[in-house]
Amino acid sequence: MSGAGISEAADSDSGRWEALRRRDPAADGRFVYAVRSTGVYCRPSCAARPARPENVVFYAGNAEAERAGFRPCKRCRPDGPSQNDRRAEAVARACRLIEEAEEAPLLEELATEAGMSPHHFHRIFKQVTGVTPRAYVQANRATRIAGALQQAGSVTEAIYEAGYGSSGRFYETAGARLGMTPTSYRKGGAGETIRFAVGVCSLGSILVAATERGVCAILLGDDPDLLLCDLQDRFPKAELIGGDAAFETTVAQVVGFVEAPGTGLNLPLDIGGTAFQQRVWQALRAIPAGRTASYAEIAGAIGEPAAVRAVARACGANPIAVAIPCHRVVRSDGGLSGYRWGVERKRDLLDRERKEAAQ
Repeated sequence: MSGAGISEAADSDSGRWEALRRRDPAADGRFVYAVRSTGVYCRPSCAARPARPENVVFYAGNAEAERAGFRPCKRCRPDGPSQNDRRAEAVARACRLIEEAEEAPLLEELATEAGMSPHHFHRIFKQVTGVTPRAYVQANRATRIAGALQQAGSVTEAIYEAGYGSSGRFYETAGARLGMTPTSYRKGGAGETIRFAVGVCSLGSILVAATERGVCAILLGDDPDLLLCDLQDRFPKAELIGGDAAFETTVAQVVGFVEAPGTGLNLPLDIGGTAFQQRVWQALRAIPAGRTASYAEIAGAIGEPAAVRAVARACGANPIAVAIPCHRVVRSDGGLSGYRWGVERKRDLLDRERKEAAQ
């Protein structure tokens, strides 16, 4: 609503009615409306059921409405901070938690502290700050590392002071953190248009996303909203568009592939990532269905036998589940190690592939 519209809402009943009809939050604080039949007064943005026009009275503010005998609505709380103010305060608290924490808080932890669901908090945080929680964490670390590099006795000391769990993790993302020239993927999908859709498969919820070049993400989980948050975190600067009917065909192909992973996926992939990640992911695609390889074997296959931990990180960063089969990587003793989308899903996928291979 424009500034002229807000002024009109404050000065004329016609403007106030329009703001009330729109439940315009920009009019909050400009006036309140009272309902004779209930004896309460509300903000213009109140989500309560609309009152009959003959029962509505407009007042300039809370004090005037209360002098007329009306009490504040318990839903929109016109006598307290506005919804926007409450949200801004919740986000400010989350920012302080991120800035003061030794280790970056999880999205679920920040949402619980704010009294919101993870998906709702993710949306509100981005609405208030202009960036996702994950991007804020990364920016905070960049600020820390920039300061620490000037003061610390060594680079290693600065890395740990900034909250990185290892030097390898810092060097893996140093370009993005310190502003060096990255690829489009590491720019968060800047300039890209990504179509996506969320469906259901036997492993739970599945999100499929694709650029014009091919599938760029297959994400698995229990909560569709969190899958969308994950996609936004991976490609924060891309234009995300819900898939149309034609895109549903792509989703159906991906779901069919997940149900029978040994059959192969006849769709092009848009594989981003760093040069090292791409080498690891290509090595993963060379593992036959029904077979497994250890992290050490993958490291050897790409000619980096000492990079076992970096291989594990690259597996964890894989955005294209099943099609880039990081589920086929196991510990050296054959045991199932962590899997971004849950160890049970990893076990299920391996069991399916083994059964298909035995047929």
